Amino acid sequence: MLRFPFLLLLLLAVGCQSEHPQTPAAPLRDDLGRTVNLPAQPRRILALAPSMTEMLFAVADTSTIIARVPQDNYPVGALRKPVVNNYPLDLEKLVALRPDVVFTIEGITSPDDAQRLQELGIPVYFQRYQKVEDVFRGLDDLGRLLGRASQAKKLTDSLRREVRQLTKSPSPQDSKTPNVLAITWQDPIYCYGQNTLFTDQIRLAGGQNAVQETFAQPFPALTREYILKLNPDVLLGGSFGKLDSTFFKNYPELRRIRAYQTRRVYPITGDLMERPGPRVVEAVRELQKLIKN
Repeated sequence: MLRFPFLLLLLLAVGCQSEHPQTPAAPLRDDLGRTVNLPAQPRRILALAPSMTEMLFAVADTSTIIARVPQDNYPVGALRKPVVNNYPLDLEKLVALRPDVVFTIEGITSPDDAQRLQELGIPVYFQRYQKVEDVFRGLDDLGRLLGRASQAKKLTDSLRREVRQLTKSPSPQDSKTPNVLAITWQDPIYCYGQNTLFTDQIRLAGGQNAVQETFAQPFPALTREYILKLNPDVLLGGSFGKLDSTFFKNYPELRRIRAYQTRRVYPITGDLMERPGPRVVEAVRELQKLIKN
């Protein structure tokens, strides 16, 4: 049951929204196949994922972005927006902000939270990214939904040109495509699985994900025996010195992998790898520099 203060907030919000009625648009489907009713010209928007905040700042009229989440740290303009907690979702504060639409990505916002918001009259639009091209498509979709199609296309055309430039020089035929293992946690050992955006990023960078098997979880936990079998050429997740005194100290048998033997162990910029946003090309560029070291 809703608490009285929250109900009052909701009624006030609905009342305020009715003073500036939105032109309804035809129902559409988001990337998860959910039916979403968005106003034709959303004037108050927010994102519940840092990557989506970056997407909105790259495409939308920034004056329409009314809030951010605590994890947001880019671009600088996002830091001037009010904060709405997303873990757990601060439903009362979000409703009080009266958004016309909330944008998020698969795996960040729970289906229950999305359903609750939609029951309160706030549409929630999900995006999903499996490849770098999906990020560009997502930017184009946001531009279309927000009446900023030309701005979005100008950005995505530029990003696509950058990708073509990065990948136009083929590797010598006698060179081996390096197997790259990227870890996200040390105890237990979690990594970027085959069904993550990283797989396409590393492909564009000239390598391949050492984890070829597709697990149920996008970031699977791996045993030491499994990693020894993978025997990656490159290990990402920290500098050689740092991991030698932590990761490899805890799992000394992993010092047998090629990446350790050749000292091809590198740190990566977490935000670039973890956020499928307009900086995705920077992520590919960083990976390319590392694996070509």
